[in-house]
Amino acid sequence: MSRFLRWTAAAAAALLVAGCGGSSDGGHDEGKGTSSAEETGRAPAPASSSTADLPASLTSQRLDWQRCKATGDSGAPSDDWRCATLKVPLDWSKPSGRTIDLALIRAQATGSDRIGSLLFNFGGPGGSGVSTMPYYGATVPKLRERYDLVSWDPRGVGASEGIRCRGDRDIEAAEGVDVTPDTPAEEKAYLLDATDFGKGCQKAAGPLMAHVSTTDTARDMDLMRHVLGDRTMHYFGISYGTELGGVYAHLFPKQVGRLILDAVVDPAADAVGHAENQARGFQRALDDYLKSTGQDPKQGSRKIVDLLRRIDAKPLPTSSGRKLTQTLAVTGIIVPLYSEAGWPRLTSALKSAEQGDGSKLLALADDYNERDASGHYGTRGHAQRVISCLDDRQRPTLAQTKKLLPEFERISPVFGDFLGWDTAGWCHDWPVPGQYDTPEVSAPGAAPILLVGNTGDPATPYEGARRMADELGKGVGVELTWKGEGHGAYGNGSDCVDSTVNAYLLQGTVPRDGKVCS
Repeated sequence: MSRFLRWTAAAAAALLVAGCGGSSDGGHDEGKGTSSAEETGRAPAPASSSTADLPASLTSQRLDWQRCKATGDSGAPSDDWRCATLKVPLDWSKPSGRTIDLALIRAQATGSDRIGSLLFNFGGPGGSGVSTMPYYGATVPKLRERYDLVSWDPRGVGASEGIRCRGDRDIEAAEGVDVTPDTPAEEKAYLLDATDFGKGCQKAAGPLMAHVSTTDTARDMDLMRHVLGDRTMHYFGISYGTELGGVYAHLFPKQVGRLILDAVVDPAADAVGHAENQARGFQRALDDYLKSTGQDPKQGSRKIVDLLRRIDAKPLPTSSGRKLTQTLAVTGIIVPLYSEAGWPRLTSALKSAEQGDGSKLLALADDYNERDASGHYGTRGHAQRVISCLDDRQRPTLAQTKKLLPEFERISPVFGDFLGWDTAGWCHDWPVPGQYDTPEVSAPGAAPILLVGNTGDPATPYEGARRMADELGKGVGVELTWKGEGHGAYGNGSDCVDSTVNAYLLQGTVPRDGKVCS
């Protein structure tokens, strides 16, 4: 089961549209003092952060923009989108060594008053910018008037040396593994599956396995900025993309232009802390959903817990002939919580499950897991795990996880058990050590960065925006709050949010820190 938190607002919207008709996240004090990275668990600062130190073979690249090939089920983007390949070092400590190719996509600005490039990361980690950008770009015509809209598949993702850790049959077989084990035999099977997954990733990725971290990708971004011809970085990060944006700002504060971070990841939380945040956020969203249907949240949650226990004991039949397991059921419940527009679909799926038919919950889970009608699975979850396990140093043992479970269940009666167990299995026996407990995002001297937090965000709870602002530093992080529902705020129905973000990106107008949109 993948971590639900590391996902994207754009992909969530696309998933819900497709489903109706046809894309994670560590605590400590904020005083850095003179402690080393090893002492604090923070990611170390780079020895060098200037493109001037890179070989000319990288900095003098000319991007050859050509018509894009088909991406996924959506086919090739329309003619105004072009694709190119950027070469970056496999190992940033050896910039003159082996290179890998990153896939980029761009649509040029439509107006005459162009500002520059606006780079998008839609989250994950593991989300494909190449496949998502044309869909998302159609929703932001005002931004395209003055910016070239640019995105990419980060290293290890999609067309950028994408990593596939398992074949389709093995993925489907693994759906039968109980991720909330009740017996020693189930615990053993759960951890053995985690070990097997990691070995598959290592075999598929080879040397790339140790070079797909968020820090590596942030360095890729700065080379991308340089090759695109931009003096400063203009960037729109969503969900995990906010963590990436924070890391970029730390590494390259002088290159920060206009940065928007929407659905902000809490940079002060370690792996366990993120799982707790996520449990809290999804339970909060579920409570809001239950209230909207006239149910008492406690009673409604208890009813769902009882349903999940019955499914754990006896998986539900579906119209496809496959069984709805407890794990797939939880995934199916999670998906509609990403957007208030998905709540009616959750009502229908839960009603069917209560009547003994798991088809609708399974369809939701399949959407999330990128499983098509032929049984082929996408690789977003593979890249997600490879990247986050390289980032996250924390590796709770089975015994440590069992001690954490009561607190997880207190936070969320519906999701706590699943997310608590996830801390043991997600990076269990991982072939490559994690780099840090929490990312370093302090960016003294950077231009103001706009952080957008949504009080009803299930995947990146609202509190993360304030913590990111604190971590970025005084005068850098500027917080904008929306009292809404769903994952992310921009483009989700608030004229106040949209106009504030547009004014920042298009006119450079920085709002008052703490502004609230209701």
